[in-house]
Amino acid sequence: MTRARILALLILLLAFPPGCARNAPGDDHGHDHAAGESDDHPDDHGHAHGEGESWAVTSWGEHFEIFAEADPLTVGETANSHTHVTVLDGFQALLEGKVSAVLRRPGLADQVFTQNAALRPGIFDIAITPESEGPFDVLFVVDAGGVTEEIPCGEVIVGTAGHPGELVSRAPEPDGEVISFLKEQQWRMDFRTEWSARSTIRESIRGTAQLKPAAGGEMLLTASIDAIVRSSPWPYVGLSVSTGSTVFSLGARGSQGKTLGELEAFVTQKRGEMELAKSRVARLEGLLAVEAVSDAEVARARSELETLEAQYESARRQLRSGEGAGKGAGASVDVNAPFAGEVAAVLVMPGEAVSAGQVLGRVVRVDPVWVDVHVAPQDADRVAKGIEGIWVRPIGADDAVFYESAKLVSLSPEVDAKTGRVECLIEIEQGDRRLRIGSAAEAEILVPATRAGIVLPSTAVLDDHGTSVVYAQVDGENFVRRDVNVVGREGNKLLVEGIEPGKRIVTDGGASIRRASLIGAGVGHGHVH
Repeated sequence: MTRARILALLILLLAFPPGCARNAPGDDHGHDHAAGESDDHPDDHGHAHGEGESWAVTSWGEHFEIFAEADPLTVGETANSHTHVTVLDGFQALLEGKVSAVLRRPGLADQVFTQNAALRPGIFDIAITPESEGPFDVLFVVDAGGVTEEIPCGEVIVGTAGHPGELVSRAPEPDGEVISFLKEQQWRMDFRTEWSARSTIRESIRGTAQLKPAAGGEMLLTASIDAIVRSSPWPYVGLSVSTGSTVFSLGARGSQGKTLGELEAFVTQKRGEMELAKSRVARLEGLLAVEAVSDAEVARARSELETLEAQYESARRQLRSGEGAGKGAGASVDVNAPFAGEVAAVLVMPGEAVSAGQVLGRVVRVDPVWVDVHVAPQDADRVAKGIEGIWVRPIGADDAVFYESAKLVSLSPEVDAKTGRVECLIEIEQGDRRLRIGSAAEAEILVPATRAGIVLPSTAVLDDHGTSVVYAQVDGENFVRRDVNVVGREGNKLLVEGIEPGKRIVTDGGASIRRASLIGAGVGHGHVH
Protein backbone atom coordinates (compact mmCIF):
# COMPACT_ATOMS: atom_id res chain seq x y z
CA MET A 1 0.00 0.00 0.00
CA THR A 2 1.39 3.42 -1.00
CA ARG A 3 1.87 6.26 1.44
CA ALA A 4 -0.85 8.21 -0.39
CA ARG A 5 -3.46 5.44 0.18
CA ILE A 6 -2.49 5.13 3.84
CA LEU A 7 -2.90 8.89 4.28
CA ALA A 8 -6.33 8.80 2.57
CA LEU A 9 -7.55 6.02 4.85
CA LEU A 10 -6.43 7.93 7.95
CA ILE A 11 -8.36 11.00 6.79
CA LEU A 12 -11.52 8.91 6.26
CA LEU A 13 -11.22 7.33 9.73
CA LEU A 14 -10.84 10.74 11.35
CA ALA A 15 -13.80 12.14 9.43
CA PHE A 16 -16.12 9.21 10.25
CA PRO A 17 -15.15 7.62 13.59
CA PRO A 18 -16.75 4.27 14.45
CA GLY A 19 -20.10 4.47 16.28
CA CYS A 20 -20.94 8.06 15.23
CA ALA A 21 -23.39 7.19 12.47
CA ARG A 22 -27.05 7.61 13.33
CA ASN A 23 -29.80 6.12 11.13
CA ALA A 24 -33.16 7.80 10.80
CA PRO A 25 -36.09 6.02 12.47
CA GLY A 26 -37.86 3.63 10.18
CA ASP A 27 -34.67 2.33 8.54
CA ASP A 28 -34.15 -1.40 8.75
CA HIS A 29 -30.84 -0.85 10.52
CA GLY A 30 -29.83 -0.66 14.14
CA HIS A 31 -29.90 2.80 15.67
CA ASP A 32 -28.42 4.34 18.76
CA HIS A 33 -30.39 6.46 21.20
CA ALA A 34 -28.97 9.64 22.62
CA ALA A 35 -26.77 9.07 25.62
CA GLY A 36 -27.53 12.53 26.94
CA GLU A 37 -31.01 11.76 28.25
CA SER A 38 -32.36 12.14 31.73
CA ASP A 39 -34.92 10.46 33.91
CA ASP A 40 -36.41 13.91 34.61
CA HIS A 41 -39.66 14.74 32.83
CA PRO A 42 -41.89 17.81 32.52
CA ASP A 43 -45.25 18.17 34.19
CA ASP A 44 -47.03 16.44 31.31
CA HIS A 45 -45.19 13.24 32.25
CA GLY A 46 -43.18 13.22 29.04
CA HIS A 47 -39.64 14.19 28.20
CA ALA A 48 -37.92 14.89 24.94
CA HIS A 49 -34.59 13.91 23.59
CA GLY A 50 -32.85 14.00 20.28
CA GLU A 51 -29.97 15.63 18.53
CA GLY A 52 -29.28 16.84 15.03
CA GLU A 53 -31.50 15.38 12.37
CA SER A 54 -33.82 13.02 14.24
CA TRP A 55 -35.70 13.32 17.50
CA ALA A 56 -37.56 11.12 19.94
CA VAL A 57 -40.06 11.56 22.74
CA THR A 58 -41.33 9.36 25.54
CA SER A 59 -44.52 10.07 27.44
CA TRP A 60 -47.04 8.28 29.61
CA GLY A 61 -50.79 8.55 29.83
CA GLU A 62 -53.16 6.75 32.10
CA HIS A 63 -53.55 3.77 29.76
CA PHE A 64 -50.66 3.92 27.28
CA GLU A 65 -46.96 4.71 26.99
CA ILE A 66 -45.69 6.42 23.83
CA PHE A 67 -42.10 6.09 22.65
CA ALA A 68 -41.78 7.80 19.25
CA GLU A 69 -38.64 8.15 17.13
CA ALA A 70 -39.07 10.57 14.24
CA ASP A 71 -37.35 12.20 11.29
CA PRO A 72 -36.88 15.99 11.40
CA LEU A 73 -40.07 17.91 10.60
CA THR A 74 -39.87 20.05 7.46
CA VAL A 75 -42.83 21.92 6.04
CA GLY A 76 -44.28 20.18 2.99
CA GLU A 77 -42.10 17.08 3.38
CA THR A 78 -43.07 13.70 4.83
CA ALA A 79 -41.30 12.55 7.98
CA ASN A 80 -41.72 9.12 9.54
CA SER A 81 -42.55 8.62 13.22
CA HIS A 82 -41.62 5.14 14.38
CA THR A 83 -44.09 4.98 17.29
CA HIS A 84 -43.94 2.30 19.99
CA VAL A 85 -47.21 1.96 21.93
CA THR A 86 -47.34 0.03 25.21
CA VAL A 87 -50.57 -0.90 26.99
CA LEU A 88 -49.74 -0.09 30.61
CA ASP A 89 -52.28 -2.58 31.98
CA GLY A 90 -50.11 -5.69 31.66
CA PHE A 91 -47.31 -3.79 29.91
CA GLN A 92 -47.89 -5.41 26.53
CA ALA A 93 -47.40 -4.20 22.98
CA LEU A 94 -50.53 -2.70 21.44
CA LEU A 95 -51.65 -5.18 18.77
CA GLU A 96 -54.68 -3.48 17.25
CA GLY A 97 -55.92 0.08 17.20
CA LYS A 98 -55.50 3.50 15.66
CA VAL A 99 -52.61 5.82 16.57
CA SER A 100 -52.42 9.46 15.47
CA ALA A 101 -49.70 12.09 15.70
CA VAL A 102 -51.08 15.62 16.16
CA LEU A 103 -49.38 18.99 15.64
CA ARG A 104 -51.26 21.69 17.56
CA ARG A 105 -50.87 25.46 17.81
CA PRO A 106 -53.38 28.04 19.05
CA GLY A 107 -55.16 29.77 16.18
CA LEU A 108 -54.54 26.93 13.71
CA ALA A 109 -56.48 23.77 12.99
CA ASP A 110 -54.91 20.59 14.34
CA GLN A 111 -52.75 18.72 11.86
CA VAL A 112 -53.60 15.04 12.39
CA PHE A 113 -51.67 12.13 10.87
CA THR A 114 -53.07 8.64 11.50
CA GLN A 115 -51.91 5.04 11.22
CA ASN A 116 -54.73 2.47 11.42
CA ALA A 117 -52.64 -0.71 11.73
CA ALA A 118 -49.48 -1.79 13.45
CA LEU A 119 -46.40 -2.49 11.35
CA ARG A 120 -45.46 -5.08 13.96
CA PRO A 121 -46.90 -5.71 17.43
CA GLY A 122 -46.59 -2.43 19.32
CA ILE A 123 -45.03 -0.43 16.45
CA PHE A 124 -46.99 2.06 14.34
CA ASP A 125 -45.26 3.94 11.50
CA ILE A 126 -46.94 7.33 11.11
CA ALA A 127 -46.25 9.56 8.09
CA ILE A 128 -46.19 13.23 9.16
CA THR A 129 -46.38 15.97 6.49
CA PRO A 130 -46.47 19.38 8.22
CA GLU A 131 -48.45 22.10 6.46
CA SER A 132 -46.81 25.13 8.10
CA GLU A 133 -43.59 25.94 9.88
CA GLY A 134 -42.95 27.15 13.40
CA PRO A 135 -43.46 25.80 16.92
CA PHE A 136 -46.14 23.19 17.59
CA ASP A 137 -47.22 21.09 20.53
CA VAL A 138 -46.86 17.44 19.55
CA LEU A 139 -49.15 14.84 21.00
CA PHE A 140 -50.30 11.33 20.21
CA VAL A 141 -53.84 9.97 20.31
CA VAL A 142 -54.38 6.24 20.85
CA ASP A 143 -57.77 4.70 20.08
CA ALA A 144 -57.82 1.02 21.04
CA GLY A 145 -59.91 -1.44 22.99
CA GLY A 146 -62.71 1.04 23.56
CA VAL A 147 -60.31 3.59 25.09
CA THR A 148 -59.26 6.87 23.49
CA GLU A 149 -56.40 8.74 25.14
CA GLU A 150 -54.55 11.91 24.18
CA ILE A 151 -50.93 11.97 25.39
CA PRO A 152 -48.93 15.25 25.28
CA CYS A 153 -45.29 14.80 24.25
CA GLY A 154 -43.70 18.25 24.36
CA GLU A 155 -43.03 20.93 21.72
CA VAL A 156 -41.33 20.71 18.31
CA ILE A 157 -40.24 23.16 15.62
CA VAL A 158 -41.36 22.53 12.05
CA GLY A 159 -38.54 23.88 9.90
CA THR A 160 -37.71 24.41 6.27
CA ALA A 161 -35.45 22.54 3.88
CA GLY A 162 -32.61 24.86 4.79
CA HIS A 163 -33.31 24.79 8.51
CA PRO A 164 -34.80 21.41 9.55
CA GLY A 165 -37.02 21.31 12.62
CA GLU A 166 -36.08 20.01 16.02
CA LEU A 167 -37.33 19.64 19.55
CA VAL A 168 -37.75 22.84 21.52
CA SER A 169 -36.48 21.40 24.80
CA ARG A 170 -33.60 19.00 25.27
CA ALA A 171 -33.20 16.96 28.41
CA PRO A 172 -29.93 17.20 30.33
CA GLU A 173 -27.62 14.23 30.45
CA PRO A 174 -28.63 11.65 33.04
CA ASP A 175 -26.59 11.16 36.17
CA GLY A 176 -25.17 7.68 35.71
CA GLU A 177 -24.49 5.11 33.03
CA VAL A 178 -27.39 4.62 30.61
CA ILE A 179 -28.52 1.00 30.18
CA SER A 180 -30.32 0.00 26.98
CA PHE A 181 -33.28 -2.37 27.31
CA LEU A 182 -35.37 -2.52 24.16
CA LYS A 183 -39.15 -2.45 23.85
CA GLU A 184 -39.09 -5.85 22.19
CA GLN A 185 -37.36 -7.21 25.31
CA GLN A 186 -39.77 -5.47 27.69
CA TRP A 187 -42.84 -6.81 25.87
CA ARG A 188 -41.67 -10.43 26.03
CA MET A 189 -41.38 -10.64 29.82
CA ASP A 190 -43.02 -9.61 33.07
CA PHE A 191 -42.19 -5.92 33.04
CA ARG A 192 -43.79 -2.85 34.56
CA THR A 193 -42.98 0.75 35.45
CA GLU A 194 -44.72 3.13 37.84
CA TRP A 195 -44.30 6.71 39.02
CA SER A 196 -42.46 7.25 42.26
CA ALA A 197 -44.73 9.14 44.63
CA ARG A 198 -44.98 10.19 48.23
CA SER A 199 -47.23 8.03 50.37
CA THR A 200 -47.38 6.53 53.84
CA ILE A 201 -46.85 3.13 55.35
CA ARG A 202 -48.07 1.94 58.71
CA GLU A 203 -45.38 1.12 61.21
CA SER A 204 -44.99 -2.54 61.96
CA ILE A 205 -43.27 -4.89 64.35
CA ARG A 206 -41.52 -7.77 62.65
CA GLY A 207 -40.94 -11.25 63.97
CA THR A 208 -40.68 -14.90 63.06
CA ALA A 209 -43.94 -16.79 63.28
CA GLN A 210 -45.64 -20.15 63.02
CA LEU A 211 -49.25 -20.90 62.19
CA LYS A 212 -51.09 -23.16 64.60
CA PRO A 213 -54.68 -24.19 65.29
CA ALA A 214 -56.66 -21.95 67.62
CA ALA A 215 -57.41 -23.31 71.11
CA GLY A 216 -59.42 -26.50 70.78
CA GLY A 217 -58.89 -26.53 67.03
CA GLU A 218 -56.94 -29.80 66.85
CA MET A 219 -58.08 -33.25 67.96
CA LEU A 220 -56.94 -36.85 67.71
CA LEU A 221 -59.55 -39.40 66.63
CA THR A 222 -59.26 -42.67 68.55
CA ALA A 223 -60.93 -46.08 68.48
CA SER A 224 -63.44 -46.53 71.31
CA ILE A 225 -63.32 -50.34 71.12
CA ASP A 226 -61.16 -53.15 69.78
CA ALA A 227 -62.17 -53.28 66.12
CA ILE A 228 -61.32 -53.71 62.46
CA VAL A 229 -61.11 -50.46 60.45
CA ARG A 230 -63.66 -50.55 57.65
CA SER A 231 -62.73 -49.35 54.15
CA SER A 232 -65.82 -47.20 53.74
CA PRO A 233 -66.11 -44.36 54.38
CA TRP A 234 -62.42 -43.65 54.02
CA PRO A 235 -60.87 -40.27 54.85
CA TYR A 236 -57.89 -38.61 53.20
CA VAL A 237 -55.65 -35.72 54.14
CA GLY A 238 -57.37 -32.44 53.30
CA LEU A 239 -60.90 -33.88 53.42
CA SER A 240 -63.38 -31.29 54.70
CA VAL A 241 -65.57 -32.62 57.50
CA SER A 242 -68.57 -31.17 59.30
CA THR A 243 -69.45 -31.51 62.96
CA GLY A 244 -70.66 -35.06 63.66
CA SER A 245 -69.80 -36.45 60.21
CA THR A 246 -68.32 -39.96 60.10
CA VAL A 247 -64.57 -40.01 59.56
CA PHE A 248 -63.84 -43.70 60.30
CA SER A 249 -66.09 -46.72 60.62
CA LEU A 250 -65.05 -49.63 62.85
CA GLY A 251 -66.29 -53.21 62.72
CA ALA A 252 -66.65 -54.64 66.23
CA ARG A 253 -64.56 -57.67 67.21
CA GLY A 254 -65.81 -60.44 69.45
CA SER A 255 -63.66 -59.53 72.46
CA GLN A 256 -63.67 -55.84 73.29
CA GLY A 257 -60.91 -54.04 75.11
CA LYS A 258 -63.43 -51.53 76.51
CA THR A 259 -66.68 -52.61 78.11
CA LEU A 260 -69.99 -50.81 77.90
CA GLY A 261 -69.52 -49.91 81.53
CA GLU A 262 -66.24 -48.19 80.69
CA LEU A 263 -67.91 -46.30 77.86
CA GLU A 264 -70.69 -45.19 80.21
CA ALA A 265 -68.10 -44.04 82.73
CA PHE A 266 -66.31 -42.08 80.00
CA VAL A 267 -69.56 -40.33 79.07
CA THR A 268 -70.14 -39.47 82.73
CA GLN A 269 -66.59 -38.13 83.03
CA LYS A 270 -66.95 -35.90 79.98
CA ARG A 271 -70.35 -34.65 81.18
CA GLY A 272 -68.82 -33.62 84.49
CA GLU A 273 -65.88 -31.88 82.83
CA MET A 274 -68.28 -30.05 80.52
CA GLU A 275 -70.45 -28.82 83.41
CA LEU A 276 -67.38 -27.57 85.28
CA ALA A 277 -66.23 -25.73 82.16
CA LYS A 278 -69.67 -24.10 81.80
CA SER A 279 -69.49 -22.87 85.38
CA ARG A 280 -66.00 -21.49 84.83
CA VAL A 281 -67.05 -19.62 81.69
CA ALA A 282 -70.01 -18.08 83.50
CA ARG A 283 -67.76 -17.01 86.39
CA LEU A 284 -65.11 -15.51 84.08
CA GLU A 285 -67.73 -13.63 82.07
CA GLY A 286 -68.91 -12.03 85.27
CA LEU A 287 -65.35 -11.03 86.14
CA LEU A 288 -64.80 -9.71 82.62
CA ALA A 289 -67.71 -7.32 83.08
CA VAL A 290 -65.76 -5.63 85.90
CA GLU A 291 -62.44 -5.97 84.02
CA ALA A 292 -61.04 -8.41 86.56
CA VAL A 293 -59.84 -10.83 83.87
CA SER A 294 -58.54 -10.45 80.31
CA ASP A 295 -60.44 -11.09 77.09
CA ALA A 296 -57.86 -13.73 76.20
CA GLU A 297 -58.57 -15.77 79.37
CA VAL A 298 -62.31 -15.73 78.69
CA ALA A 299 -61.69 -16.72 75.05
CA ARG A 300 -59.59 -19.69 76.14
CA ALA A 301 -62.24 -20.82 78.62
CA ARG A 302 -64.96 -20.63 75.96
CA SER A 303 -62.79 -22.57 73.53
CA GLU A 304 -62.15 -25.28 76.16
CA LEU A 305 -65.90 -25.51 76.77
CA GLU A 306 -66.55 -25.97 73.05
CA THR A 307 -63.97 -28.75 72.94
CA LEU A 308 -65.46 -30.55 75.96
CA GLU A 309 -68.96 -30.26 74.51
CA ALA A 310 -67.70 -31.86 71.30
CA GLN A 311 -65.93 -34.61 73.26
CA TYR A 312 -69.08 -35.26 75.30
CA GLU A 313 -71.23 -35.62 72.20
CA SER A 314 -68.62 -37.89 70.61
CA ALA A 315 -68.53 -40.06 73.75
CA ARG A 316 -72.32 -40.37 73.71
CA ARG A 317 -72.24 -41.49 70.08
CA GLN A 318 -69.50 -44.01 70.89
CA LEU A 319 -71.63 -45.38 73.74
CA ARG A 320 -74.63 -45.78 71.47
CA SER A 321 -72.42 -47.48 68.86
CA GLY A 322 -70.93 -49.76 71.53
CA GLU A 323 -74.38 -50.73 72.72
CA GLY A 324 -75.25 -51.62 69.13
CA ALA A 325 -72.00 -53.57 68.74
CA GLY A 326 -72.85 -55.69 71.77
CA LYS A 327 -76.03 -56.89 70.12
CA GLY A 328 -74.23 -58.92 67.48
CA ALA A 329 -71.02 -59.53 65.57
CA GLY A 330 -70.30 -57.22 62.67
CA ALA A 331 -71.94 -54.19 64.28
CA SER A 332 -70.47 -50.84 63.23
CA VAL A 333 -68.97 -48.16 65.45
CA ASP A 334 -68.55 -44.73 63.89
CA VAL A 335 -65.76 -42.31 64.74
CA ASN A 336 -67.11 -38.81 64.14
CA ALA A 337 -65.61 -35.36 63.64
CA PRO A 338 -65.90 -33.26 66.82
CA PHE A 339 -66.03 -30.00 64.83
CA ALA A 340 -66.00 -28.66 61.28
CA GLY A 341 -62.51 -28.71 59.81
CA GLU A 342 -60.20 -30.83 57.71
CA VAL A 343 -58.46 -34.17 58.10
CA ALA A 344 -54.78 -33.49 58.82
CA ALA A 345 -53.53 -37.08 59.21
CA VAL A 346 -54.68 -40.67 58.59
CA LEU A 347 -52.67 -43.14 60.67
CA VAL A 348 -54.32 -46.51 59.89
CA MET A 349 -55.08 -48.67 56.86
CA PRO A 350 -58.37 -50.27 55.76
CA GLY A 351 -58.75 -53.69 57.37
CA GLU A 352 -56.27 -52.92 60.14
CA ALA A 353 -57.03 -54.34 63.59
CA VAL A 354 -56.98 -51.60 66.20
CA SER A 355 -57.26 -51.55 69.96
CA ALA A 356 -59.43 -49.32 72.10
CA GLY A 357 -57.68 -45.97 72.54
CA GLN A 358 -55.50 -46.31 69.43
CA VAL A 359 -55.13 -43.12 67.40
CA LEU A 360 -56.74 -43.37 63.95
CA GLY A 361 -56.21 -39.87 62.62
CA ARG A 362 -56.26 -36.16 63.35
CA VAL A 363 -58.56 -33.30 62.39
CA VAL A 364 -57.91 -29.57 62.63
CA ARG A 365 -60.06 -26.46 62.46
CA VAL A 366 -58.67 -24.30 59.63
CA ASP A 367 -60.50 -21.10 60.45
CA PRO A 368 -59.76 -19.19 62.58
CA VAL A 369 -56.09 -19.94 63.19
CA TRP A 370 -53.46 -18.46 65.47
CA VAL A 371 -50.25 -16.81 64.31
CA ASP A 372 -47.62 -17.41 66.99
CA VAL A 373 -45.26 -14.43 66.58
CA HIS A 374 -42.01 -13.92 68.47
CA VAL A 375 -41.13 -10.23 68.83
CA ALA A 376 -38.29 -8.32 70.44
CA PRO A 377 -38.91 -7.47 74.12
CA GLN A 378 -38.77 -3.72 73.44
CA ASP A 379 -41.64 -4.10 70.95
CA ALA A 380 -43.94 -6.11 73.21
CA ASP A 381 -45.47 -3.04 74.90
CA ARG A 382 -46.35 -1.53 71.50
CA VAL A 383 -48.19 -4.73 70.59
CA ALA A 384 -50.05 -4.65 73.90
CA LYS A 385 -51.41 -1.16 73.12
CA GLY A 386 -53.30 -2.47 70.10
CA ILE A 387 -52.80 -3.78 66.59
CA GLU A 388 -54.30 -2.78 63.22
CA GLY A 389 -53.71 -5.96 61.26
CA ILE A 390 -50.95 -8.37 60.37
CA TRP A 391 -48.97 -9.26 57.23
CA VAL A 392 -47.95 -12.91 57.00
CA ARG A 393 -45.48 -14.26 54.46
CA PRO A 394 -44.83 -18.02 54.66
CA ILE A 395 -41.16 -18.89 54.19
CA GLY A 396 -40.52 -19.37 50.48
CA ALA A 397 -43.56 -17.38 49.33
CA ASP A 398 -43.09 -14.32 47.13
CA ASP A 399 -45.87 -12.17 48.58
CA ALA A 400 -47.22 -11.44 52.02
CA VAL A 401 -50.93 -11.75 52.82
CA PHE A 402 -52.66 -9.03 54.84
CA TYR A 403 -55.29 -9.73 57.52
CA GLU A 404 -56.96 -6.55 58.71
CA SER A 405 -59.28 -8.21 61.22
CA ALA A 406 -56.42 -9.69 63.24
CA LYS A 407 -57.07 -9.93 66.98
CA LEU A 408 -54.48 -10.07 69.76
CA VAL A 409 -55.25 -13.16 71.85
CA SER A 410 -52.42 -13.08 74.35
CA LEU A 411 -48.96 -11.72 75.06
CA SER A 412 -46.47 -13.71 77.10
CA PRO A 413 -45.47 -12.12 80.42
CA GLU A 414 -41.89 -13.34 80.07
CA VAL A 415 -38.98 -13.36 77.66
CA ASP A 416 -38.09 -16.79 76.28
CA ALA A 417 -34.68 -17.68 77.71
CA LYS A 418 -33.64 -19.55 74.55
CA THR A 419 -34.73 -17.07 71.89
CA GLY A 420 -34.69 -13.78 73.79
CA ARG A 421 -38.12 -13.03 72.33
CA VAL A 422 -41.64 -12.49 73.61
CA GLU A 423 -44.39 -14.75 72.30
CA CYS A 424 -47.68 -13.23 71.18
CA LEU A 425 -50.69 -15.04 69.75
CA ILE A 426 -52.76 -13.32 67.07
CA GLU A 427 -55.99 -14.78 65.72
CA ILE A 428 -56.88 -14.35 62.06
CA GLU A 429 -59.90 -15.26 59.98
CA GLN A 430 -58.51 -16.80 56.81
CA GLY A 431 -61.53 -16.86 54.51
CA ASP A 432 -60.36 -17.78 51.01
CA ARG A 433 -56.70 -16.84 51.67
CA ARG A 434 -55.35 -20.11 52.98
CA LEU A 435 -52.19 -20.35 55.04
CA ARG A 436 -51.10 -23.85 55.97
CA ILE A 437 -51.16 -24.73 59.64
CA GLY A 438 -47.65 -25.49 60.84
CA SER A 439 -46.04 -23.15 58.29
CA ALA A 440 -43.07 -21.07 59.37
CA ALA A 441 -43.51 -17.47 58.33
CA GLU A 442 -42.35 -13.90 58.63
CA ALA A 443 -44.92 -11.63 60.25
CA GLU A 444 -45.40 -7.87 60.46
CA ILE A 445 -47.79 -6.69 63.14
CA LEU A 446 -49.21 -3.27 62.29
CA VAL A 447 -49.41 -0.76 65.14
CA PRO A 448 -51.16 2.65 65.25
CA ALA A 449 -48.42 4.84 63.68
CA THR A 450 -47.41 5.87 60.14
CA ARG A 451 -44.32 7.04 58.26
CA ALA A 452 -44.31 9.20 55.11
CA GLY A 453 -41.96 9.30 52.13
CA ILE A 454 -41.37 7.65 48.76
CA VAL A 455 -43.15 4.29 48.78
CA LEU A 456 -42.36 1.64 46.14
CA PRO A 457 -43.47 -1.97 45.62
CA SER A 458 -40.96 -4.36 47.13
CA THR A 459 -40.43 -5.85 43.65
CA ALA A 460 -38.87 -2.56 42.52
CA VAL A 461 -35.90 -2.80 44.91
CA LEU A 462 -33.08 -5.22 44.12
CA ASP A 463 -30.20 -6.37 46.27
CA ASP A 464 -27.00 -5.81 44.30
CA HIS A 465 -24.22 -7.29 46.43
CA GLY A 466 -25.60 -5.72 49.60
CA THR A 467 -26.69 -2.43 48.01
CA SER A 468 -30.39 -1.71 47.49
CA VAL A 469 -30.96 -0.39 43.96
CA VAL A 470 -33.81 0.57 41.64
CA TYR A 471 -33.85 1.32 37.92
CA ALA A 472 -35.31 4.61 36.68
CA GLN A 473 -36.57 4.94 33.11
CA VAL A 474 -34.81 7.67 31.12
CA ASP A 475 -36.88 7.12 27.97
CA GLY A 476 -38.66 4.27 26.22
CA GLU A 477 -35.59 2.05 26.01
CA ASN A 478 -32.98 3.56 28.34
CA PHE A 479 -32.61 3.22 32.09
CA VAL A 480 -30.25 4.30 34.86
CA ARG A 481 -29.43 2.65 38.16
CA ARG A 482 -30.20 4.47 41.39
CA ASP A 483 -28.95 3.43 44.84
CA VAL A 484 -31.62 3.71 47.54
CA ASN A 485 -31.85 3.25 51.28
CA VAL A 486 -34.77 1.18 52.58
CA VAL A 487 -35.99 2.80 55.81
CA GLY A 488 -39.33 1.07 56.34
CA ARG A 489 -41.58 -1.75 55.21
CA GLU A 490 -45.25 -2.66 55.27
CA GLY A 491 -46.05 -5.98 53.65
CA ASN A 492 -45.24 -5.66 49.94
CA LYS A 493 -44.40 -1.93 50.13
CA LEU A 494 -41.07 -0.28 50.95
CA LEU A 495 -40.30 3.22 52.21
CA VAL A 496 -37.08 4.36 50.50
CA GLU A 497 -34.69 7.30 50.42
CA GLY A 498 -32.66 8.30 47.36
CA ILE A 499 -35.46 8.76 44.80
CA GLU A 500 -37.44 11.92 44.16
CA PRO A 501 -41.17 11.96 43.37
CA GLY A 502 -42.14 11.83 39.69
CA LYS A 503 -39.54 9.34 38.46
CA ARG A 504 -40.59 6.41 36.31
CA ILE A 505 -39.37 3.38 38.26
CA VAL A 506 -39.16 -0.24 37.06
CA THR A 507 -41.32 -2.24 39.46
CA ASP A 508 -41.11 -5.60 37.64
CA GLY A 509 -38.19 -6.73 35.49
CA GLY A 510 -35.36 -4.83 37.16
CA ALA A 511 -33.26 -7.98 37.42
CA SER A 512 -33.29 -8.32 33.62
CA ILE A 513 -32.08 -4.73 33.24
CA ARG A 514 -29.27 -5.47 35.66
CA ARG A 515 -28.25 -8.50 33.58
CA ALA A 516 -28.36 -6.35 30.45
CA SER A 517 -26.03 -3.83 32.10
CA LEU A 518 -23.54 -6.58 32.94
CA ILE A 519 -23.68 -8.13 29.47
CA GLY A 520 -23.46 -4.82 27.65
CA ALA A 521 -20.91 -3.11 29.88
CA GLY A 522 -18.65 -1.04 27.65
CA VAL A 523 -20.44 -2.15 24.47
CA GLY A 524 -22.50 0.10 22.19
CA HIS A 525 -26.12 -0.88 21.71
CA GLY A 526 -28.52 -0.95 18.80
CA HIS A 527 -31.45 -2.92 17.50
CA VAL A 528 -33.49 -3.47 14.37
CA HIS A 529 -37.03 -2.16 13.92
